[in-house]
Amino acid sequence: MTTYYLEFEQPIAELERKIAELKQASTLKNVNITTEVDKIETKIKKMQMDIYTKLSPMQRVQLSRHVSRPYTLDYIKNMFSDFYELCGDRKFKNDPAIVGGLAKLNNDTVVVIGNQKGRSTSEKLLRNFGMAHPEGYRKAYRLYELAERFRKPIITFIDTPGAYPGIASEERGIAASIAENLQRMMELKVPVIAVVIGEGGSGGALALGVSNKVLMLEYSTYSVISPEACSSILFKDSSKTDDVARALKVTARDMLDFGIVDDIIAEPEGGAHKDHLEAAALLKRSLIKHLDDLNKLSVTELLDNRYEKFRKIGSFK
Repeated sequence: MTTYYLEFEQPIAELERKIAELKQASTLKNVNITTEVDKIETKIKKMQMDIYTKLSPMQRVQLSRHVSRPYTLDYIKNMFSDFYELCGDRKFKNDPAIVGGLAKLNNDTVVVIGNQKGRSTSEKLLRNFGMAHPEGYRKAYRLYELAERFRKPIITFIDTPGAYPGIASEERGIAASIAENLQRMMELKVPVIAVVIGEGGSGGALALGVSNKVLMLEYSTYSVISPEACSSILFKDSSKTDDVARALKVTARDMLDFGIVDDIIAEPEGGAHKDHLEAAALLKRSLIKHLDDLNKLSVTELLDNRYEKFRKIGSFK
């Protein structure tokens, strides 16, 4: 995979290129460069700490969309075993923007569902950049019902700019599909955990997000609208995205402070895109812990827990 660097990561990119050049030169000339490489790697770690502890909200938005960031199928591959994908909504067609099926988390069978973006141009087009049509949400609905029928916990992975807003999507009832998912998820008699792994955008994210526990990865974001769209609508000025991102309170820390999410999962140094395996290991550890806690609750307790969680969100006078 080609390494891609965001603008604020360029100083790190230059040092990593320097290491690559040194290693290439040492191979050609048989020179020991261990000491020099160690010095540069130490410098990179310090630089990463300086950069990533001072990220602005908009820089976190950019990180949440990083093209090298692990997607739902990456987490499924690295965290679960025996994944068996189930396709189609039984009404119109299969929507590749949402994937789901049965899998094992350690020895527990679960139903896993998530938004899936693409990496190559052809895959991005196939998966519509992770923006689902109504049939994608109807597929998720079908899997919710399957999980409840066989009493299996549900784990969802959220990573989408939002539901697809095109004409075909509206003609097939995107708003109704999302609303039906919200209602169905609130009624589910099994444990439900939602994880924001990248970009949690608008109703497209909420259709997978009504759960007993909502978790967010450290550099993921969750928002009713993207900073760019908000800036364009309110100010007709794309240069205000930094200010808008700050005002929208989109970061994982903001969501935890508001009580919207229950836990923030640490990412590998430099972000999940730097080490997919470590990112999956950190998330898996947290998922197992939260799932163990939820499995101890009765059906009544699960329903009450989910209802109270969402009733508490927001301020009222």
